[in-house]
Amino acid sequence: MTNGADTAPDSLDRPNLVLVHCHDLGQHLSCYGADVDTPNIDALAADGARMANSFCSAPQCSPSRSSMMTGYYPHENGVMGLAHMGWALGEDWETLPKRLRSAGYETALLGFQHEVPDEPERLGYDYVDSGTKRALELVDVVDDFFAERADADDPFFVSIGIEEPHRPFRREYLSEGTYDAYDPDEVPLDDFPYLPDAPGVREDVADLRSVIAEVLDPAVGRYRESLADAGLAEETVFVFTTDHGLAIPRAKGTCYDPGIETALVVHHPGAVAGGEVHESLVTNVDFTPTMLDLLGVEPPTDTSGESFAPLLRGEPHEGRDRIFAEMTWHDRYNPIRTIRTERYKYVRNFSVLPRVFVPMDVAPTASGRAVHEEFHVPQRPTEELYDLEADPHESENLASDKKPFEPAAEASDPDPAHADALDRLRDELESWMESTDDPLLDGPVPYPDVR
Repeated sequence: MTNGADTAPDSLDRPNLVLVHCHDLGQHLSCYGADVDTPNIDALAADGARMANSFCSAPQCSPSRSSMMTGYYPHENGVMGLAHMGWALGEDWETLPKRLRSAGYETALLGFQHEVPDEPERLGYDYVDSGTKRALELVDVVDDFFAERADADDPFFVSIGIEEPHRPFRREYLSEGTYDAYDPDEVPLDDFPYLPDAPGVREDVADLRSVIAEVLDPAVGRYRESLADAGLAEETVFVFTTDHGLAIPRAKGTCYDPGIETALVVHHPGAVAGGEVHESLVTNVDFTPTMLDLLGVEPPTDTSGESFAPLLRGEPHEGRDRIFAEMTWHDRYNPIRTIRTERYKYVRNFSVLPRVFVPMDVAPTASGRAVHEEFHVPQRPTEELYDLEADPHESENLASDKKPFEPAAEASDPDPAHADALDRLRDELESWMESTDDPLLDGPVPYPDVR
C-alpha cells in the first residue's frame, strides 16, 4: 500500500497540476458528441488531449474516486461503498496528494472530495478550503489560490472538486434567474436511447443540461482564466474529469457504459499535443500513475494502475485491451463485476436484484419514476454479454437470460456465435478477481458495521 517510488529531487522544474473533477457527468459534453453547449470544456479539449474511451472503476462516487487517487480497485483499497456510509479510505493508503507532497509539491483541496467523510487533510492535503462545493461559488476561491501562488518557489497540486451536476439538478442548487434553462418540451433525447420519451425524463434531461451548460462549463472556463491571469498556464498540467456516469436511470449505479464512462481531458502546453483524441481504453485506476509520470515523479510499481503518459506525449504505448469495473454497496447491496474490451462487455451479477439498479438519488425523481416498471420489476440475469460493435446501447444480452435460482431448462441458451467470447471473458473476469483478492469470491460482502 505504501511502497512505490516517491522521490523528491529538484521540484522547481516540475509543472503544477490542476485537477478539476465534477460529480456524475459521464461524457455528457459537446466534445464527446452530446447535444449540450459546453464551449469552455470543448476549448480545453481542443487545446489538449481527450480520452475517448475513458472509464471508471465503479459507477458511484467514493469507490471511483478512491481508485483515481490510489491506483487500486475499490475492492483492493477497501472503498466498496460510499465514504459517509462506512467505506472511507484508510489513512495508511498512499494517495496522489501524499505522493506529490513527498516529491516536494504543495497540495491543496478546494471544494469537494468523497474519499473520506471528514478531515480531508488525512488524504495528504496541506491546505483545504471546503467552504463551498458549488462550481461558480468556487471561482473566487480558485482565483485567490492561483494569485497567491503566482511567484511560488515550489510546484503545487490543487484538487478542485465540484458538486454539479449531482442531483438535485436545479431548484435546490440555484436561485431563479441564475441561468437559461433548456425547455423540456424541446430538449432532444437522442443521447438517451435507453430511456422512454416521457415528460419526467424530458424534465430531468432539460435540468441536467441546463446545469452543465450554464454552471459547470462556465466555471471551468473561469478557472482556466484565473490560471492564465496568474501567469501559470504554461507551467501547469490542467486536467478535467468526473467520477462516473450521469445520475439518470441505467447510468449511475450500473456497469453499462453510461454508468462507467468518464470525460477525461488533459492539457499541458509543450508536452501534450493539442487537439488529439485518443481511442485507447483507459481507466481511472490509471490516473495516479499517469499524473505522476507526466509530472516527472517516478510512478509506483505496485499499483493496479498503468501510466498512459507515453500516449499523451506522443510516444509508443501498448495500452490496455480491457478494463474492469465493479459495484458492491451503494444505498443497498448490489454486487456486480464487469470486464469490457473494445468489442465486448461481460457483466456478472452476484445477487438477486431488479434488472437495473436505480440509486437512491435517482429513484424518486421524475425519470426514475418513469422507468420503475421497466427497470425495477424484472429480475436481472446472472450473466450479461453485449457486442458493443453491433449493439452499442447494450440492449441485447447474448448470454443466457438465466436468473439466479431459476431452473436452467427455463432459461434461454447463449448466442452460439459469441460463445467463445463469453467463455473467454468469464474466465478473464474470474482471473482478475482472483489476482486482486476480490472478497466477493468468498461470498457476500457484509456492510462495514458488521464486518
